[in-house]
Amino acid sequence: MNDPFNEAAAPMKELIAGEDAEGRLDAWLTAQLEGEFSRNRVKALIEQGAIKINGQAVTEPKRKIKPGDTLTIELPEPEDPEPKGENIPLDVLYEDADLIVIAKPPGLVVHPGAGNWTGTLVNALIYHCGDSLSGIGGVKRPGIVHRLDKDTSGVMVVAKNDLAHRHLADQFADHGRTGPLERAYRAIVWGRPRTLTGTIDAPLGRAGDRTKRTVKKEDTDDAREAITHYTVIERYGEKPDATCLASLVECRLETGRTHQIRVHMAHIGHPLIGDQDYGMAFKTKVNLLPDAAKAIVNGFHRQALHAYLLAFEHPSTGETMHFEAPIPDDLQTVIDAMQAM
Repeated sequence: MNDPFNEAAAPMKELIAGEDAEGRLDAWLTAQLEGEFSRNRVKALIEQGAIKINGQAVTEPKRKIKPGDTLTIELPEPEDPEPKGENIPLDVLYEDADLIVIAKPPGLVVHPGAGNWTGTLVNALIYHCGDSLSGIGGVKRPGIVHRLDKDTSGVMVVAKNDLAHRHLADQFADHGRTGPLERAYRAIVWGRPRTLTGTIDAPLGRAGDRTKRTVKKEDTDDAREAITHYTVIERYGEKPDATCLASLVECRLETGRTHQIRVHMAHIGHPLIGDQDYGMAFKTKVNLLPDAAKAIVNGFHRQALHAYLLAFEHPSTGETMHFEAPIPDDLQTVIDAMQAM
């Protein structure tokens, strides 16, 4: 077995094909590099002439590998990133050569896109990490393996090299079923779910607006499995009939679909306070609150959702890393107002 290939530490590496070597060059090399590069990345390196066999550059990915072949891998220097870095303050919870963990504030878009080409978390990370980004797919950019909505706050981990990117991406794709990945959120919802703990198993797909999601029937073409587990933590404004005006709930994800918690909680009749996309039908509920709480909720202009906990396996050390981000001031103000009712 060859030593793992670290793009940052070893821009050149030599491999010797063993007696059992066979098949296409791109497939064999991807396997030898132990998942550090995707097959597409390996194919691109071959086509760029970065791979030599027995001293001769090879540019055909389907070229057959033979026992005894000596391969030399010379990685090109990572390209400068697009977009450019911007000096945007970051709340860094942890950082090393492989990854960075931050507490994302509400209002910060994760990745550049239509209407948000600057001022994003990616811009901030490119500026902050600088030369410690050894390249994701040959470009000096942060490896985004999961996202939070613009107006959702909380813990995020971002990869700084290909090895970390692939390792973390695999963990998020597995959703913690076979590893230590753990994600937990706190949300304030209208009313109180019928049971104090429960599971929402409802497939999600695109709504009419491409940016929104809705619950779909399983046999719908774009339906994707979505499972959320919730626990009621606190109840606010309880009434004699055991109902209440609002609740603080903890949500844990078994899958990671776009807007999953927001859509699922609305689906069971308890949308998040402040959710302009999935909670507008409950907008008049604010009139049931005492004046002090009503004023605070009316001034709260985002969904009441915070990703407070994230745990994962470190891609290099194998250690289970555990991080929590304190509830931000704006959301804590809402909680304080609810607790005072």
